[in-house]
Amino acid sequence: MLTAFARAFQTPDLRKKLLFTLGIVVLFRFGAHIPTPGVSYPNVQECVAEQDTSGLFGLINMFSGGALMQLTIFALGIMPYITASIILQLLVVVIPRLEALKKEGQSGQAKITQYTRYLTVALSVLQATGLVATARSGTLFPGCTADIIPNDSIFAAVVMVICMTAATVLLMWLGELITDRGIGNGMSMLMFVSIAAGFPGALWAIKTGGELADGWIEFGVVIVCGLAIVGLVVFVELAQRRIPVQYAKRMIGRRSYGGTSTYIPLKVNQAGVIPVIFASSLLYIPLLLVQFTDSTAGWADWIRRNFQTMDSPTYLITYFVLIVFFAFFYVAITFNPEEVAENMKKYGGFIPGIRAGRPTVEYLSYVLNRITWPGSLYLGLVALVPAVALIMFNAQGEFPFGGTSVLIIVGVGLETVRQIESQLHQRNYEGFLR
Repeated sequence: MLTAFARAFQTPDLRKKLLFTLGIVVLFRFGAHIPTPGVSYPNVQECVAEQDTSGLFGLINMFSGGALMQLTIFALGIMPYITASIILQLLVVVIPRLEALKKEGQSGQAKITQYTRYLTVALSVLQATGLVATARSGTLFPGCTADIIPNDSIFAAVVMVICMTAATVLLMWLGELITDRGIGNGMSMLMFVSIAAGFPGALWAIKTGGELADGWIEFGVVIVCGLAIVGLVVFVELAQRRIPVQYAKRMIGRRSYGGTSTYIPLKVNQAGVIPVIFASSLLYIPLLLVQFTDSTAGWADWIRRNFQTMDSPTYLITYFVLIVFFAFFYVAITFNPEEVAENMKKYGGFIPGIRAGRPTVEYLSYVLNRITWPGSLYLGLVALVPAVALIMFNAQGEFPFGGTSVLIIVGVGLETVRQIESQLHQRNYEGFLR
């Protein structure tokens, strides 16, 4: 593998792409440490030292590479674009106009991409305004008395919102540059870097918080468990059910066309990491409502008692059930068996032993439901790993090998390796992975 990696750098155009991607990654991490104008950096550091990152804003802070809690210019990270992409993907199924654009090919996809950019800007303004208001009210760092935004004027708040929004637009542009001129999907790569940046600190926090042999035993157990979890995630992410498809022969003049065999790959985890993000976001809504209303009613106390920490049985059960539900929901709206069956019928394809038309639709739906069950249960179990680590190792929500983080890192890593390997194969070199 190291030899193949060295050969990738020996190829001029591939080396240029890798160095271009690394340059943007360095720029991204540099911007994640530049404070937003109007923020008191020493006071923010004082509050961060007292803050438990497993709280309300833990997920967004992880996606921003820790920039959210630091209130830097890249505090929003790439999350507004990810949210906008998910919203547009869902609206394509609901709005006929967007569905027609999707079927137009490259020109229609370009328009959908443009709509995604506009929605990203709108969400960035909304989220930046909410973040500034939350920071000024003290909700961002509960219990911290330091004044993190000394200037409480409207002009200062507007400047902070503009800076964060412009930084998010810059990240969106940098991500598109990586997609066009670098290696891998740009947005996924920036998200990968944001999550991976928190790994060293999380592992060291587990070591310093351990009690056996100065924490080295806990550190070793976490590393072994992490490698096992990564291996499991890689195995499931690559697992797929291949449905064979046979195309009938057609005679056009004196030539014969068709007659080939292929397959439809249905991944076990067809929904990816989206159900985990949906479930996490939905669970934050009740707690966010309680924090902003500051209610002392019975329902508010029940929400604080059951959803404030990850080790609550109610939280764990609700989280798991929501992930399973959203896995089926997302697969249902992104994979249309009727459309697949119609396309197969149009080009003379059929599944051996299954009649074309309605029987093919029913067979595809049956297989999809069968493989979605283990995929959804796998997502739920992996997402609960941080909660188990919080109970076993007192990881304070910093356990890196679990939940959304490991799913995204493994998924992006596999896709990037595939791209490098395919480009090496084009030049008659050995693959990136032997």
